Amino acid sequence: MSEKQQDLAGPGIGDYDELEMILPGDYTSLLSPRETQEAVYAAKDYIEENLCRQLNLLRVTVPLIVDVESGVNDYLDRDGSRSPVQFHISNDRDKNPVDAQIVQAATKWKRIALRQFGMQVGEGVLTDMRAVRKDYFLDHDHSAYVDQWDWEMAITAEHRNLDFLTEVVRKIWTVLKGAEQHVQSLFPALKSGRYPDLPDELTFIHAEDLLDRYPDLPRKQRETRIVQEYPAVFIYGIGWVLEDGYPHEMRAADYDDWATETVSRDGRPMHGLNGDILVWNPVTKRRHELTSMGIRVNAETLRQQLEICGQLDLLKMPYHQAVLKNEIPLSIGGGIGQSRTFMLLLQKAHLGEVSVTVWPRVLKEMSARKNIHVLE
Repeated sequence: MSEKQQDLAGPGIGDYDELEMILPGDYTSLLSPRETQEAVYAAKDYIEENLCRQLNLLRVTVPLIVDVESGVNDYLDRDGSRSPVQFHISNDRDKNPVDAQIVQAATKWKRIALRQFGMQVGEGVLTDMRAVRKDYFLDHDHSAYVDQWDWEMAITAEHRNLDFLTEVVRKIWTVLKGAEQHVQSLFPALKSGRYPDLPDELTFIHAEDLLDRYPDLPRKQRETRIVQEYPAVFIYGIGWVLEDGYPHEMRAADYDDWATETVSRDGRPMHGLNGDILVWNPVTKRRHELTSMGIRVNAETLRQQLEICGQLDLLKMPYHQAVLKNEIPLSIGGGIGQSRTFMLLLQKAHLGEVSVTVWPRVLKEMSARKNIHVLE
């Protein structure tokens, strides 16, 4: 298997010997465990309040488990390598059973929720989503426990373009940058000068342009190189096969639109109405993904993307039928990693310093040797 193929396999480092070399050897937390919890909730409150204000969102409840038959769970990729936790609810001595799954993300559920909560064009929902992704390799910034601000906004067909996507991304960045300034004002230790602040503006680049810059590198190394040069970037067009024969990253076929034809600023043909915000993390000295988002599929691109991925059988699912029949709104949405964001804003070396979950003994012992103390 080529290095580029291996790079598409999924997130995480995949080797604890490699992680041993990656984790910082001179780390000291700038905040105590108690201060960290105070700062986490200060950032959380600020971000939720300002996301709602910037994007006209309403905070709503979100499911932890969904019915398998609904088709609303997210598979995160197109090859089935990250499958959800599933269990049987025998209910009424198996006369009225339910087969349920723990959500991996609320992407498709949120689009249905727009209709359920009566959202009009320009209105949307914000959720405090919790999920389990059991197939991750557990390292310093990947956990089986996932917490996200999953949001979704109703749009029209005229909004399905890169200019509108860019406008929304800039609003989100305004909130994240504001959260950094907010927690630094409350906790002056975070303004130590040891680590640089986030830039005021994002750099926008298409995945095809990124490949042109670094044609011989696999995508994670391309991402690392670009955030070393520009510390905060939004990469457009993730999922479509690029000039080298590989997508920038595998993306599921039934939520983000990665197939729609677009045009670069210099007139070249491109594809995709989605993307990721990535930053340079000065503590871990690595690329750091904060959010994946995009304009969602319409009936045409849903069918096109499922056909590309060999998954047309999914069209029978209730969610997919609702998209085909235009029974749910066109939308834009995304998921912003909560612990990922707190880790960055509070200048932490490990997700386990800001959230409580399970970690293998080897990782906990490795972290302790490096003065990184994960929560138990």
